[in-house]
Amino acid sequence: MKKTILIITLLIAQFTFSQDFKFGKVSKAELEETQHALEPEASAAVLYRSQDVSFMYEQGKGFIQYNEIHERIKIYNKDGYDYATKTIRLYDEGNDTKDKLTSFKAYTYNLNNGKVEDTKLKNNGIFEEKTNRYWKQTKFTMPNIKDGCIIEYRYTIESQLLAVDDIPFQKLIPINKLDFKIASPEYFKYKALLNPKAAYLPKLNQSVVQSSFTVSESNRTSPKDYQTNANTKTTFTKDKIEYKSDVLISNLTNIPALKDEVLVDNLSNYQAKLIMELRSVVYPNQPVKSYSSTWGDVTKSIYKSENFGGQLDKSNYFEKDLDAVLSELTSPEEKIAAIYGFVKSKVKSNGLIGYYADLGVSKAYKEGAGNVADINLMLVAMLRYAGLEANPVLVSTRSNGIPIIATKSGFNYVIAVVEFPTGKMLLDASSAYATANILPENILNWQGRVLREDDTSSWVSLMPQQNAKQLNFLNATINEDLTINGKVREQLTNHFALVHREAHNSESEEEHIRAIEEGKGDIEVSNVTVKAENELAKPILISYEYNLQNGIEEIADKLYFSSILFFAPEENPFKQETREHPIDFTYPISEKYVVNIRIPEGYQVESLPENEKMQFNINDGVFTYLINHKDNLLQITTNLDINKTIILPKDYLEFKRFFDLVIKKQTEQIVLKKR
Repeated sequence: MKKTILIITLLIAQFTFSQDFKFGKVSKAELEETQHALEPEASAAVLYRSQDVSFMYEQGKGFIQYNEIHERIKIYNKDGYDYATKTIRLYDEGNDTKDKLTSFKAYTYNLNNGKVEDTKLKNNGIFEEKTNRYWKQTKFTMPNIKDGCIIEYRYTIESQLLAVDDIPFQKLIPINKLDFKIASPEYFKYKALLNPKAAYLPKLNQSVVQSSFTVSESNRTSPKDYQTNANTKTTFTKDKIEYKSDVLISNLTNIPALKDEVLVDNLSNYQAKLIMELRSVVYPNQPVKSYSSTWGDVTKSIYKSENFGGQLDKSNYFEKDLDAVLSELTSPEEKIAAIYGFVKSKVKSNGLIGYYADLGVSKAYKEGAGNVADINLMLVAMLRYAGLEANPVLVSTRSNGIPIIATKSGFNYVIAVVEFPTGKMLLDASSAYATANILPENILNWQGRVLREDDTSSWVSLMPQQNAKQLNFLNATINEDLTINGKVREQLTNHFALVHREAHNSESEEEHIRAIEEGKGDIEVSNVTVKAENELAKPILISYEYNLQNGIEEIADKLYFSSILFFAPEENPFKQETREHPIDFTYPISEKYVVNIRIPEGYQVESLPENEKMQFNINDGVFTYLINHKDNLLQITTNLDINKTIILPKDYLEFKRFFDLVIKKQTEQIVLKKR
């Protein structure tokens, strides 16, 4: 077997190096390929990717960053069609500093009667969207996508920003060949770091090369005799400036796909990538311009911005209104609750995120809408006005990854914290359904960075300390035709309540019924009522009636059914024998089911599951199962607590065994027999 794998690998390497990766030179052999040789389950594969980042000097502008990308992707089946859509992020603030997308080409290739045919991406397939004050995105979807097709695109991003985006060396699909190069002038001091959480580590080669640019100057001279009519003369000179460039190069083949696993916080956190953090700019005979090299530098840099610290200093626009709100309140808790509610009712989110204000707090207050920073910087300012120790907290959303070095660019969100001697209270007024210390899922990303007025900063945990609780009461009556009727009462607290409000508060009754019925078999739900959906301090209470058609199996005058009926899971989501990434439950959970089942006339119990308690790592996971039988009534109570939100790969097998036992118990059958 090892020999076979080695031969396949060598053949792939030989094929890879014999391919022509010049743009447009897609071969018939590439189009005829039906599956990836090393990862046959892959829905798509990158046949070739190149990225070349360089800096070129332009008269009057300085150094311009050129990021050239060429990518050729093979799509094997419909599961890979998503790779036909691409989004390019562009800086879009100010007329002179906007990024430019140039040299754009994109084609789809198909095999038609043995011939390679190409379809060009037209302008009507390209869309631009403004994402916030500073950024926009260009999105395109390739045409004529079919099983077996190949897409290829090439473009260059021209930018006056010196910041270099993270360089990806890995994707969710395999990469056959990748060429990367970055050449940065010696004036720009970057710290290059490979993602330490990645399992795949690419090899980088370093070198220094000689570079140069030319500067033109014009000089105007006048004759000595100013009484004459002689014309002023203009002379031109050119100076050649030589400098060194620091070069990083990587030429890789057969890069494995980044392995997707259930309940991963963000796969990008484990992606092989190069992080380039600009530390300083040092031009000859000029003072050093430092960027974010320490957290102190980060704090000072952000605070001095008018769109951050400048917003925290403003209070005239709200003072009169807030004085009325606080007039009869004395305790800190009352003031926090009142200010938090006031901001949420006064200013709604416009859907844009960021830690710099977009409209500015005064305008957002007046117009009743703003981005995340407009709202939460306003919240901090009001809390400080009320005499509370409040500060902004920089956050990176889960989709944005986790900052691993002192950085400004690693964050994209801001919330508020009120600090007490006994603890901290985290607040996000931009979320309609968030409450104190119950933050939206997308920002529950390990830690945030508290920035204080004295230029100090520190980490604060964003991870919830309170279990999200789901309590279900289910009554069931077995009918003569073996259908089951009953009623369910459900109570949701903390993050379960937040998630439900976000998902269902804007739904119609029909949509909500469909959501309840999903995954529960042949069930019909009716008479749904929901209480306290907008009373954020209270649990959500849901009740409904149901009729279940397929909940019981009859074999030889015996009835078999799961003790928690349609709430029983179908399978263990943790199927893999090994795990590369931590399991992330996002928040601690507690799920309890109390099921009352009436035994139908003419039947009696033949066998019942035994009472049991199971534990994972003492108290990190606990499951209890209790069943009571009295007269013609069965009562089953199950309780699953996951108290540790992160399960490390080293503990995966033990946790998988624990979860296997839990699901086995939840699906264990009750058996009734005829009297």
